[in-house]
Amino acid sequence: MFVSLNWLKNYVDIKDMDPKVLAEKITKTGIEVDGIEYVAEKSENVVVGYVESCEKHPNADKLHLCQVDVGDETLQIICGAPNVAQGQKVAVAKPGAVLPGNFKIKKAKLRGVESNGMICSLKELGIEEKYVPKDTADGIYVFPEDVTVGEPVESLLNLNDAILEFDLTPNRADCLSMLGVAYEVAAILDQPVQLPNPAPTMAEEAAQDFISVRVEAPEDNPYYGAFIIRDVTIKPSPLWMSNYLIAAGIRPINNVVDITNYVLLEYGQPLHAFDYDKLNSDQITVRRAKDKEVLVTLDEQERILSHDHLVITNGTEPIALAGVMGGLSTEVTDSTKNVLLEAAYFTGDVVTNAVKATGLRSESSTRFTKGVDPDRVKEAGIRACELLEKYAGATILSGIVEFDQLDRSEKQVEMDMHEMNRRLGTNLQTDDVKDVLKRLKFNYEQKNSMFIVYVPTRRGDIAIFEDMLEEVARIYGYDNLPYTLPDGVGQAGGLTERQQLIRNIKKLLEGAGLMESRTYSLISEETKDQLISPEVSEANYMPIQLALPMSEDHKYLRLSLLPEILRVLAYNKARNQLDLGYYEIGKTFLTQESVLTKQPDERLRLAGALTGNWLHHPWQQEKKQVDFYVVKGILERLFDYLGFSVEYKPFKHKDMHPGRTASLHLQGKTIGFLGQVHPRIQNQWDLKETYVFDINLEGLLAAYKPVTSYQEVPKYPSIGRDIAFVIDQSILADDIKKVIEEVGKPLVKDVSVFDVYEGENLEVGKKSVAYHIVYQHPEKTLTDDEIQASYDHIIDAVKEKYQAYIRS
Repeated sequence: MFVSLNWLKNYVDIKDMDPKVLAEKITKTGIEVDGIEYVAEKSENVVVGYVESCEKHPNADKLHLCQVDVGDETLQIICGAPNVAQGQKVAVAKPGAVLPGNFKIKKAKLRGVESNGMICSLKELGIEEKYVPKDTADGIYVFPEDVTVGEPVESLLNLNDAILEFDLTPNRADCLSMLGVAYEVAAILDQPVQLPNPAPTMAEEAAQDFISVRVEAPEDNPYYGAFIIRDVTIKPSPLWMSNYLIAAGIRPINNVVDITNYVLLEYGQPLHAFDYDKLNSDQITVRRAKDKEVLVTLDEQERILSHDHLVITNGTEPIALAGVMGGLSTEVTDSTKNVLLEAAYFTGDVVTNAVKATGLRSESSTRFTKGVDPDRVKEAGIRACELLEKYAGATILSGIVEFDQLDRSEKQVEMDMHEMNRRLGTNLQTDDVKDVLKRLKFNYEQKNSMFIVYVPTRRGDIAIFEDMLEEVARIYGYDNLPYTLPDGVGQAGGLTERQQLIRNIKKLLEGAGLMESRTYSLISEETKDQLISPEVSEANYMPIQLALPMSEDHKYLRLSLLPEILRVLAYNKARNQLDLGYYEIGKTFLTQESVLTKQPDERLRLAGALTGNWLHHPWQQEKKQVDFYVVKGILERLFDYLGFSVEYKPFKHKDMHPGRTASLHLQGKTIGFLGQVHPRIQNQWDLKETYVFDINLEGLLAAYKPVTSYQEVPKYPSIGRDIAFVIDQSILADDIKKVIEEVGKPLVKDVSVFDVYEGENLEVGKKSVAYHIVYQHPEKTLTDDEIQASYDHIIDAVKEKYQAYIRS
């Protein structure tokens, strides 16, 4: 909402208050002022001039030589505007004047003829081109006859106005009108409000002789009022009205259209003017549209309607889409003489449906959807009639032809002083509350410490005690409310153990070379069942569909973080970023109910995806692509930091590459998986080889035991031995490793696989797995005989259990 301070001064005495000061006061009471703009930059020495003569320039076809009276002298000015003519009153920048943009006017010669000043267009005076009336868009601005020659143009054209931009919350629909803003500002400044008191002169002829009104959908349209206005003269609006419309961001068109727009902004009540002679009927019927019914709206677009839409008809055909836009067939034009003026109350739901279906969003529909004041509907129509009589020479027929089932009753809210003070932490007295209610212009009754407040219909946002509590607090002043510092204010804040552990996990992953991503918790129908961890799918958890999704791509709550991380990879790859590694810590949403009866279980998971080169050293001509073991190494580093011994087992997953996927197990429970994404999924995202991991972080955090441990630095040397076993291909290398660790206790300190071989010189179905074994004793140097005895014992144990033999 754009609020012109010059316009606001008509209702509230804000004197010469600095716009910044007023904006701060308004913001402090709960309505945020986003910014302050000025209609135009300050200009100097620009006055009204009268064109006494206008002749063709002797040396140029498109220039005019004008003699212009500016009050204290007559200036010779050369003007190139096509619409300049003798007898006009125009804006003249005298020599020495400064226009917006620091443009200085000097005496000059044009084609050999002296020019002393400039005749200005509105654009040259600083008004945006989109707000300049069409009839003067390509030329100079011509004033009405009633302005005084020599008078400064700044106030005449409202160039000295400041505009406050309100960022209104949906509940404050009352401030979508100048009168609503006036009530608000008057309450803040403790000033009276000067309201219009429209009283048009009514002709003897009765409107009901020319029109009747029938409403077939009273639940959608509880009030419809029709005014008949005759002998309208279409012409430009008065200067002051055009100025206010421009300040509010609306381009002036003609007096009839401008008056409906002016009243819309003043009262917050949309109106619509029909050309009465084009109705071809003496009846207005409001009803639901028929399916496939057609209406051509004012924007010349054909609209296919449905039963969800409310239409105004002439008894047979639609002539307007209620609350949204009028029809082209009854448009007011320059030839219009008689007008039917509509002032109606349409419910927000029916207007919202029409806006969604047509995409037509206007100042009118915005106000209907947010709610208009029932008490102002009829009065707004009367106000428009008064202005049409005065500025369009119209004759107003007596009476309002109306259908009226509108509820105008005021809501009652009870306020107890004791509860109010308890909630606010104040010690307000009854006089303080009376003062607030007086400033708000709310009627009330008082019974001891209890107030019964009668809420005006203009404040549809107030219905309960808490609403009134907010009103008292903000008008009394949030700055005046007492405050207390929280306990322990002198102590520094800190993180919980869980928060610190999560941060440490992030640091570890980022230190390993991954970048953090943050993706939507909502996914598409195509990806809702993709890349789900085995323990989640085995528990029969199902994706949760939103009732009102914002798009098809964000329709379900996720069971896995990986689909959206793959989307991030694909987005970056499409922009030639090929070497990528991302991780994310986020929530998944789990339920086993097909129809939700309770909130889903939110569980934290850690997931990541890597593709491209892991290492790339061009100078050394070295390159290492991401593979299974890169991802496994990152996870092993994580599990080692947490002190977990995690088991890796081969695993088949419908969305993962067969043979390159492992499930993760901690203390006998599945906690996630890692491996290469199935080529089918890779192709879906246009990715090369991509490796992912997904871990139940909630389970890791629950199992984590933050026990401080210490190992003394060994004093005695370690000794390494290598050994290669030939075993069946079906035997896991990790199973052999476990046997070596168990049999070699306590001398074996570390076992690692460093080679796997299959091929020539080995039997079909066999593989060679080589291990590096590290021996060390904490209290002495091991002898060769001790090491050999352990070594032989390991060989015998592996041979016996797995029918293996040593590779020579």
